[in-house]
Amino acid sequence: MGLLGIFKRPERTPKRGPKEDLPPEVKRVVEVLKSVIDPETGLNVVEEGLVYGLTVEGKKVQVFFLFARSTPDCHFCQALAINVQRRILRDTIEALKKEGFKRIEIYNEIGLLLDEWGDKDGSA
Repeated sequence: MGLLGIFKRPERTPKRGPKEDLPPEVKRVVEVLKSVIDPETGLNVVEEGLVYGLTVEGKKVQVFFLFARSTPDCHFCQALAINVQRRILRDTIEALKKEGFKRIEIYNEIGLLLDEWGDKDGSA
């Protein structure tokens, strides 16, 4: 690396999509989540990289989102981010309910429950 090599832009890594070898029930949920659109960017939550992980057990689904706060010192930006997050949570639950799930739990990347729908035993 030459003297000015430190000023080079790092190479972009391609966005990672869902793995190809997922179980069919997980692929089904991924396809449903592609219908959930981030109102701020207009992208679906899967392609945007917000889906951190998910678990499917029969009629129960757990979705883990990665909601990063980019401007923690801007109170106005935080209010906007919270409203966008609420919309994504609401739309996720509605899409999964339409797909027939009886228990839906949505967590953030550290495992904090953000929203839920249905009975504890999955018989909503």
